[in-house]
Amino acid sequence: MRFDLPSSRSARENIVPMINVVFLLLIFFLMTAQIVPPAPVEVTPPQSTSEQKPQDATSVYIDANGIIAFDDLFGAPALAELAKDTGPLILYVDHQLDAALFLSRLKQIDPKANRTLSIVTQRAK
Repeated sequence: MRFDLPSSRSARENIVPMINVVFLLLIFFLMTAQIVPPAPVEVTPPQSTSEQKPQDATSVYIDANGIIAFDDLFGAPALAELAKDTGPLILYVDHQLDAALFLSRLKQIDPKANRTLSIVTQRAK
């Protein structure tokens, strides 16, 4: 009578080095990725008690001097680029901006007043 010899088990592959490489790649991409683009101008939003969060829309910045910034554009070029976009806007307005100047800038951004505008504020203390 002939018996088959038990088959030898193959050695298990060590996957720890592969996991280490995957985590290193993950850390690399997280550290080098630009999650939120930096604001083109520094603004301090006005205070509010509202809990409503702004929807996803195009971000427009207006600093304390009334300068309009959109992406990397400032002033008239930013307004020309905004005229091409007809979607909703999120306005980041400095709290020191004069109200009359703000209204004039608002008319420049949306002269027909036909789109949704949201103003970002900070929570009142």
